[in-house]
Amino acid sequence: MNKVVTLDNYDVVYGDSSSALITYLSDKSYTSINVIVDENTRAHCLPHITDSLPKDCKIIDIPSGEKHKGLSTCEIIWDQMVRYQLDRHALIINLGGGVIGDMGGFAASCYMRGVDFIQIPTTLLSQVDASIGGKLAVDFRGLKNFIGLFKNPNQVIVDPKFLSTLSDEEFRSGYAEMIKHALIRDHSIWSRMLSTAQWKDLDWNEEILASILIKKDVVEQDPKEKGLRKILNFGHTIGHAVESLSFETDKPLLHGEAIAIGMICEAFLSANLCALPNEELDKITSYILSVYDDLDLTLLTDQQEIFKKLKQDKKNKGGRILFSLLEAPGKCAFDIEANEKHIFASLDYLISSGK
Repeated sequence: MNKVVTLDNYDVVYGDSSSALITYLSDKSYTSINVIVDENTRAHCLPHITDSLPKDCKIIDIPSGEKHKGLSTCEIIWDQMVRYQLDRHALIINLGGGVIGDMGGFAASCYMRGVDFIQIPTTLLSQVDASIGGKLAVDFRGLKNFIGLFKNPNQVIVDPKFLSTLSDEEFRSGYAEMIKHALIRDHSIWSRMLSTAQWKDLDWNEEILASILIKKDVVEQDPKEKGLRKILNFGHTIGHAVESLSFETDKPLLHGEAIAIGMICEAFLSANLCALPNEELDKITSYILSVYDDLDLTLLTDQQEIFKKLKQDKKNKGGRILFSLLEAPGKCAFDIEANEKHIFASLDYLISSGK
């Protein structure tokens, strides 16, 4: 039996994607059904839903990876939409991780001023975070998610069977967003994480649903990120800067790895600017480093480049670099300013902690 989490104007369906798709399409009259995939989701995920799609369904192929999350790939999508003669009554199904969800939703929302789209996230990261809340964007000139808009999907279908297609690294990457959700909103989940001997032994059905409900609660209260929704950026300010810098190397970080780095640095800022107790900082640092025990921290020595990217962060206001920081596990404040000295100290803290 599928479980349904209802948001203001769309549902998140947790369970079997095939039955959820059949139910969704049963009372719709789209002129065409189109699925965006990359080479990975075409091979490993598309076969799971093929029988639920009409025979004349069109497949839109794009290359995989964050390095292709840009306007040039959107042009590839739009070119195929035009070639298939999609009209405004078409449906786009985004079958993939955060890159496909963000970019496919963005492309669908811009095509003919908007066609319907649904998200079928296939990575842990996109299932618990990226697919929910209507944030759509592409990277631009080395800046993460810099061109985008808010537009809700018509439905999100979260199917746990797709997680079996993930590498250990990709699975661990998604777990970073679950840690973030616990730290900003639910102390009991954080305590459960700390008390579980091996993080892989968590009850994933329970924890994924709990994480989805946290994201739902926050985005429903603040859909356009005018206030409360900013807490979802914990770990992402420094994390995005480090991630963007890593794209310029031959060893780019996975998103969750960058967010793990960002959460430790921003927990340090929390202790210095938001009165997070030092014992909580120690727990956060130790736990994250135990999960992400092979992080390459050499990028953190390039502090001026990181600071340069931070100065271009889209959350800044009037030249001030603003953070979402913890007052305690489960309680997060937003719009907290940190200066260059604070930020460099946080990078130094992680470098020394990771030795």
